[in-house]
Amino acid sequence: MLNQNQIPLLDALKANAARPHAPFYTPGHKLGEGISQPLADLLGKAVFRADLTELADLDNLFAPQGVIQEAQQLAAEAFGASQTWFLVNGSTCGIEAAILATCGTGDKIILPRNVHSSAIAGLILSGAIPIFLHPEYDPVLDIAHSITPNAVESALQQHPDAKAVLTVYPTYYGVCGNLSAIASITHQYNIPLLVDEAHGAHFAFHPELPTPALAAGADLTVQSIHKVLGAMTQASMLHVQGNRIDCDRISKALQLVQSTSPSYLLLASLDAARQQMALYGKMLMSRTWQLAEEARTRISQIPGLSVLEMPQLEESPGFIALDKTRLTVTVSGLGLTGFEADEILDEKFAVTAEFASLQHLTFIISLGNTPADIEQLVQGFTTLAKEYRRSNLTVKNQVWLNLDKTLNYALQLSPREAFFAVSEILPLTQTNKRICAEIVCPYPPGIPVLMPGEVITKSVLEYLQQIQAMGGFISGCNDISLKTLKVVK
Repeated sequence: MLNQNQIPLLDALKANAARPHAPFYTPGHKLGEGISQPLADLLGKAVFRADLTELADLDNLFAPQGVIQEAQQLAAEAFGASQTWFLVNGSTCGIEAAILATCGTGDKIILPRNVHSSAIAGLILSGAIPIFLHPEYDPVLDIAHSITPNAVESALQQHPDAKAVLTVYPTYYGVCGNLSAIASITHQYNIPLLVDEAHGAHFAFHPELPTPALAAGADLTVQSIHKVLGAMTQASMLHVQGNRIDCDRISKALQLVQSTSPSYLLLASLDAARQQMALYGKMLMSRTWQLAEEARTRISQIPGLSVLEMPQLEESPGFIALDKTRLTVTVSGLGLTGFEADEILDEKFAVTAEFASLQHLTFIISLGNTPADIEQLVQGFTTLAKEYRRSNLTVKNQVWLNLDKTLNYALQLSPREAFFAVSEILPLTQTNKRICAEIVCPYPPGIPVLMPGEVITKSVLEYLQQIQAMGGFISGCNDISLKTLKVVK
């Protein structure tokens, strides 16, 4: 057992920031002396004294032998990993590195269609061939859940030469699929299970939260410590366990996708966040859990509103656990779209959601929230329901039913080939049967409909136009109005 009271990297940074010396190294502001006054007024000078580079006492992120190595070892123990890497380019670089470390050009990787764009970037960088699975989908709520064990097993039977399986756990809504079963199936083929656990870094610190990915059998997981814990924005971790992952390849891949001038402010924030959770995590998560439960209970009692809960009537293999600190409120019963409710809550009541969709608003309740925040949230919704209610919103969900059956996908080129191919931009009406050269992701339901390398079909174009007509929006592509698409020339 390591001494989790220690914060070796933070202590070393503090000591170097306080050491009197003449700095003739980067960064150019030289301990804050060259910082513009407006920025100094906002942040204070102390933060810039700690904005240091790879000095002898501060170790090197890409060849750690000192305080960074110690800090990463402490993090590995705290989060249940055999080895941990600190990430300063967000979870994005961790997902990219995971794919680069397990897949090469032409290798197959099984992954859900609702992956983060960083996974698509990983496909482009590596040259890997995606075998996409559709996640389980709730057509009433317009919410995509997890891929199922059966879907993974079927994909591996059809593609036994796949090099890895990647899944999202939890989803943006806090929904967790049966990761233990997926891990068991994946390991029968002796390949690694990679997990995008960006929103689940807190799972290891309270029994009421879903099982952490590593404890469920994942070989590699990437966590955004900044999203739900106490690190600074862009600070994440990559964890590995077992022997299915080549750790040397992870280190080398991270050198490709991380900055060679890592921010020690971000690195130190990871060290501090780890210590905070190792020492006080259960207490902090208990308090967070209680705040979330209060918000869920009170908001669910407001007429016209409901909150996302576990399925009650039948087993759902794509939804076996829910992170209740992630609060999704359905507002369509007020006759409002999620986008309208989001704007009203933000502008009128100073309540800002994580994101909005056609029927819902989703909020992250974390260790940084207070009882006053919860009160403001509940009162905002109470007033919204009383003063802004309209006749019920009619939401036609049938357009999103059976995505995998109504839309035919054909990968003509690998994402890498399509991305680097000569392309042209054409009016939407002229793109049928052409090869897509960009990501097209409608929301709702937040599942990419087109990827680089896929053939554009008439049914896909009609589907996208239907979603726009019903109030959805398109992301990921160059023209979000969808008047044009980028295709391979």
